[in-house]
Amino acid sequence: MDNKIVNTNNPIPVLSFFTGGGFMDMGFIQAGFNVVWTNEIEPAFAKFYEEGITSWKKKYKLLSKGQKCSISNTNSIKDIPSNTILSQAFGKEIPTLFGIIGGPPCQDFSINGNLEGFKGERGSLTDTYLCRILDLNPSFFIMENVTGLMRVKKNAKHFLELLEIMSEEYLIDWETLNSLEFGVPQSRERIFVVGLNRKHFDLSSITANLNNKWFPFHSKRKYTNPHKQYKWPEAIAFGTKNIEKPQNIPLQLCLASCLVSKDDEFIIPNANEYFNLLGKANQFAKIKEGETNRPSFKRLHRYKYSPTACYGNNEVHLHPYQHRRLSVREALRIQGVDDSYVLTTPNLLSKKFKMIGNGVPVPLAKAVAETLKEFIVKLI
Repeated sequence: MDNKIVNTNNPIPVLSFFTGGGFMDMGFIQAGFNVVWTNEIEPAFAKFYEEGITSWKKKYKLLSKGQKCSISNTNSIKDIPSNTILSQAFGKEIPTLFGIIGGPPCQDFSINGNLEGFKGERGSLTDTYLCRILDLNPSFFIMENVTGLMRVKKNAKHFLELLEIMSEEYLIDWETLNSLEFGVPQSRERIFVVGLNRKHFDLSSITANLNNKWFPFHSKRKYTNPHKQYKWPEAIAFGTKNIEKPQNIPLQLCLASCLVSKDDEFIIPNANEYFNLLGKANQFAKIKEGETNRPSFKRLHRYKYSPTACYGNNEVHLHPYQHRRLSVREALRIQGVDDSYVLTTPNLLSKKFKMIGNGVPVPLAKAVAETLKEFIVKLI
């Protein structure tokens, strides 16, 4: 995976809400933004962020000796005054150009969740996030969420009404993006919303089409329609040996690029962290490699992409040819996270998998960030 960090003398500052383990932050940092403030209410996630982002930044020499990263504010977005956020992020001098990024909790919109929508406790945070943006008045913002936001009629109606309110202050565009198209071995669809402040930019040069689409969301994608472009392998019996990778399928899009061998299990950090399977081995041996059309206990195919990694929401992904579940390291790799991102806290496996599953795949975040940066540079 490409984890090159873009160097810039004047990186655009960004405030990160619902930061989690910092996956979206990593993509924006790689694209040359400067994440100056973070917010995460879950204590375990905040701890994982401190560990993972610190070790990752140390590899790329983004920290001075002895420095470490930590979440700026661990209170709920509903309880932090806007002036506190700005003060913690910038001190007394608020820059003329800064942005906000975040993916509000999406369980209330997910088809695998309770579908309570905006009335749910988590769903209401989407309203709060957008209202906070209006209050903080950034130059631009990004919001990420599940496609269930648009698939349920009542949710879609409210979401579009929110965007209509936002459009008074911001030029808005949104699109559904699949991480597989951006070189991630995972078919993960998410909605991304981008907004540019009408008062901060001269937007007269932007031309929208009939559907009011103007932002080039797909400009950085690596593969067009990979689901149908390649002949993906069928499910095979568990334990089948000597399987060759189909020649036309890029290894980057295959789970095999993320798997850790038994020899490396105790060498690569977090590679020996996984849940043991409860039950007899022959019970799970009946599940074929590539049999992912199950509600849970999906056995992934080594030469195919993974379904959406939604660990922590009653979904179990099985290793293609070993009698175990995927490890923390393998799940991180499926999300495009560099091996320098190390979680040192022992145990807490449920929290680790949930944090990983909640995150935005890093290469996808980077692609959106690079596109946004190029767009903004043309406006300033």
